[in-house]
Amino acid sequence: MNQIELDRALRKLRLSGMAGSLETRVVEAQASKLSAMDFLSTLVSDELECRQDRLISRRIKQARFRDPTKSLDGFDFDFNKPLNRKMIFDLATARFIGRAEDVLFLGPPGTGKSHLAQAIGHAAILQGWAVAYREAHILVEELADATLTETRKEYMTAMAKVPLLIIDDLGMRKLPHTAAEDLLELIMRRHERTSTMLTSNRPIEDWGKLLGDTAAVTALLDRLLHHAHLLKCGPRSWRIQHTNPLTSEPTEA
Repeated sequence: MNQIELDRALRKLRLSGMAGSLETRVVEAQASKLSAMDFLSTLVSDELECRQDRLISRRIKQARFRDPTKSLDGFDFDFNKPLNRKMIFDLATARFIGRAEDVLFLGPPGTGKSHLAQAIGHAAILQGWAVAYREAHILVEELADATLTETRKEYMTAMAKVPLLIIDDLGMRKLPHTAAEDLLELIMRRHERTSTMLTSNRPIEDWGKLLGDTAAVTALLDRLLHHAHLLKCGPRSWRIQHTNPLTSEPTEA
């Protein structure tokens, strides 16, 4: 079997990582006089790395981040110095997911809550966890659609199982009167089994008024805060600070 035939066979066996590096590894083996075992080991390592990269890319796509490029490297920790930087980087290790702990980011708009939530979600994927990201109003809309199509049970089960669910921007948009009960059901299913990260620009004492159901919100918060990391962002808005007053457009950081 020559190299072309071997490449074709590897691809037929769905070993595209090995096939992709075959030519380079053959040249390397000849130049370095690698043993058969060393040559095979490098090809297998290439395949494993390729599969890991594909898995990460697939999980990032499945997470449905609003901005999948957000990272901690791109976050300005000096802008709002009171932010607990140590806790942020501890959360980025994703150990809290293994402990089924929750996270709440609270603070005014523009203080980096969504950025941090998505960055930690991205870091969790790199640690091997599956993540789902939904803006609060999108999550509620999807639940309503699932109810109409009689797939609510399946949708709720799927969202309850994901290791890290990020619910972003609670309070940014008016939600339907059923939102509190929907969120409570989901949080109850996830409580002490999986991790939920939630961001809001409203203090938790306003959530009853925000969602229009004080009893459901009280039960929801009782579970969320049971094993939770609470971080307050702000007080300054990055977007306001970096807006050009002549154009009302954000300026480059």
